[in-house]
Amino acid sequence: MDSVLARVSEATGVPADLLGGFLSVLAASAATGRLPGRADMDGLRECGALAAERGIPLRVLTDACLRAAEITAGGAFGAVRRGMAAYMEGYEEAQRAALRQEEEARRLFVDDLLQGRADAERAEHFGLRLAGAYVVTVARPDAPVAAGDPLAARIEQALVARFGSHNILVAVRDGLLVCVAPGALTAASGEFTHHVRAALTLTDWRVGVGRPHQGPGGIVTSYREAVNAIDLGERLGLRAQVLKAADLLVFPVLLRDREAIVDLVSTVLGPLTSARGGPEPLLETLEAIFASQGNHTAAARRLGVSTRAITYRLERIRRLTGFSPSDPTQRFTLETAVLGARLLEWPAHPLV
Repeated sequence: MDSVLARVSEATGVPADLLGGFLSVLAASAATGRLPGRADMDGLRECGALAAERGIPLRVLTDACLRAAEITAGGAFGAVRRGMAAYMEGYEEAQRAALRQEEEARRLFVDDLLQGRADAERAEHFGLRLAGAYVVTVARPDAPVAAGDPLAARIEQALVARFGSHNILVAVRDGLLVCVAPGALTAASGEFTHHVRAALTLTDWRVGVGRPHQGPGGIVTSYREAVNAIDLGERLGLRAQVLKAADLLVFPVLLRDREAIVDLVSTVLGPLTSARGGPEPLLETLEAIFASQGNHTAAARRLGVSTRAITYRLERIRRLTGFSPSDPTQRFTLETAVLGARLLEWPAHPLV
């Protein structure tokens, strides 16, 4: 048997210790005519797993076993078949276990990365060089994305195929699809959004894009900016599905001085509460006017009302508040107050 092991090992490169059990099974089966039992099969599964851990290709292991069978098995090909099946089961289970470990390591890395706890060595393992500047783009569908959803892997593969760089990571976190890409790769966010749009055609979704920031802490900052951009879009009732943090910088500034914005909304828009039907229709009219650059016809079309209704409502706003969007200075005050009202979710929530 030792000579057979040596011949097969030399011919295939598979270590002899992985083949000894197989030859014993073949010899026993040839002598007794019986198929290998459970203990024999378990031993072969362990050898298959060891082969996987040592990086021996399954094709090479299979060739080694068939060579050994050709030399020693004679007519015991039932044992060959069962033995090969056991080898492959052990090999494949080891591969599945390695894949599960890699997926868990990736999940933990993404959590640490987006909380500022990732180190450079771990980041390198997943293809990121933390010394550079990165942009984080986040997609939020109506239904949260489940952890392990293959969509993330498909989008990442598409991005790598497009840009030829492994310095990109796409993952799922807190029900969101998250893309981390180098700041210099300016088209990556758009490509990510393209694949999100193609995959989520039957659901509503929004995408937030952070600004480029340097280092591990910069990734956290960009991630928070992307998530906050989506939140601001929903609070402000913005129609755009893709929201860039760089375009929304004024809103965090407003929110930092809550007392001032509450005073502005109360002073400028508070009188609208006395209007018949409440302030909401008049706020919507102001939003439509601002979005249409003061064009009454376009604003009427957005709201589905007549131009005459727009004119009447604007006059009503002027009489109640003393402010008119046709006056440049007053327009700025009114628009800021309307944005502040949306941020504070007024009038649905009282100003406190």
